[in-house]
Order: sequence, then structure tokens, then C-alpha cells
Amino acid sequence: MDTNTFPTKGNLMLAKNTLRLSKQGYELLDKKRNVLIKEIMELNNKATEIQNEIATVFTEAYEALQDANIEMGISNVERFSYGIPREETVSIDMRSIMGVEIPMVSYDNSSRTKPNFSFGNTTSSLDKAYTKFTKVKELVIRLSMIENTAYRLAINIKKTQKRANALKNITIPRFEALTKEIQNVLEERERDEFTRLKVIKEINNKKLEKPQN
Repeated sequence: MDTNTFPTKGNLMLAKNTLRLSKQGYELLDKKRNVLIKEIMELNNKATEIQNEIATVFTEAYEALQDANIEMGISNVERFSYGIPREETVSIDMRSIMGVEIPMVSYDNSSRTKPNFSFGNTTSSLDKAYTKFTKVKELVIRLSMIENTAYRLAINIKKTQKRANALKNITIPRFEALTKEIQNVLEERERDEFTRLKVIKEINNKKLEKPQN
């Protein structure tokens, strides 16, 4: 049997403190859940906007590439593509949202404002394709960060909800019942003790009032 459930004043104080902390914990978890839900809803809206923009830019990029293939020939376009350097400017840092570690992806596009190939023997369609696909890359990087953040927040929301439900439906009712039970027993004991002392006092008073022979 759990000794913390024995009807003593010490256990009553312990149960009340636990109940108070449980209620505070639930309030904090509920606030955290609401903040994370608001954050994830904003991210979903941003993701939808970027996805729509990616679809538009992708279409424009492939149309420009198709024009370049027709104007220059697929083999020539492929040859110019070999001059595109490997992407090594993407970096990832972490930040915290309500205790949730979120990746922050940054991309240095300062050296990508101009094509990496000469303008000789090229057409404006190839330049446009390069610019559009560069834009797609930037959008995909932003989208990956948003989707990864939303995924992590969704997992944490689920964990937070589970903990909040445990406090609300199990811990808090349990210690409310325990507090009430211990308090009732202690009050009953106090009433019994008061009655006992009253009886003893009355007996003593009668003894004092009884005439001495």
C-alpha cells in the first residue's frame, strides 16, 4: 500500500502540492499546445504559398529549357550544364520554439545572380532557364525547412497533447479525490477528538461538582 495515501496531515499537504503542480503543468502544456498549433497553421499557409509558387516557376523553367533545347540543341545545353558548380552554400542552424528544436536553413545566393557560363553561343532562353531553376532551388530549400519544422511541431503537439490528457484525465482527478478523502478522514478525526475531549471535560466537571463526604 502506498504510504503517501495514509490520512495524515503531511500526506494531505503533499497531495495538495502535487495537485497544484499538476494543474499548473496542465495549464502550461495547454498554452504550449496552442502556441505550437498556431505556429504550425502559419507554416502550413506558407508551405501552400511556396508550393504554388514552385509549380508556377517550375512550369516557366521547363518551358524556357525546352526553348533552349530547340534553339541550341539538347547536347549543347547539356554541355553548358556541366559548368554549373556544385551547391555548397546551404547551411543549417537550430532554434527553439517552446522547447522544440527547429532547423533553420540558410542559402547564400550572392554568387548565383549571374550564370556560370559565358554568353557566347547561348540564347536568352538558356539564361531564363538558369534563372528560373535557381529560383526553384531557393524555393525548395525554403519549403524543406518549413515542412521539416511543421513535421517536428506536429510530433511535439502530439506528445504535448498526450501529457496534457494524462494530467487532466488521470493525475488531477486522482489527487483531487485523494485530497478530498484525506481531508474528510482528518476532519472526522478532529470531530471525534473534539467529542472525546468534550466528554472527558464533562466527566471531570461532574467529578468536581460532586460533594465531598
